[in-house]
Amino acid sequence: QVQPVESGGGLVQAGGSLKLSCIASGLTFRSYTVAWFRQAPGKEREFVAGVDYAGSTSYVDSVKGRFSISKDSTKTTVYLQMNSLKPEDTAVYYCAAAEWYSGSYERQDKFEHWGQGTQVTVSS
Repeated sequence: QVQPVESGGGLVQAGGSLKLSCIASGLTFRSYTVAWFRQAPGKEREFVAGVDYAGSTSYVDSVKGRFSISKDSTKTTVYLQMNSLKPEDTAVYYCAAAEWYSGSYERQDKFEHWGQGTQVTVSS
């Protein structure tokens, strides 16, 4: 098992940047597909970005060209670099992991391991 722990959230002005980190507690993400999801007040939780165990990345259309997901060389941390932030990006961001998963990121039930979330607030 792997326990994700998120960090890096905060308050930023529109147009600014933040870098979120998702750290594997005890193990690594080597055999895991890891994704970032977010949930804004009154909204359903949605997929944002993901990287599978083979290194392929995927993004929701609304963040393409602005966000970038990556793994470090040790596979202990997954990052979400967020640039050109907009007020509509405001949400609690969650990191989740699913071992050897290659299906749709929309299947949130397939992600067994979830972090506690980190708040991202973008002011206008």
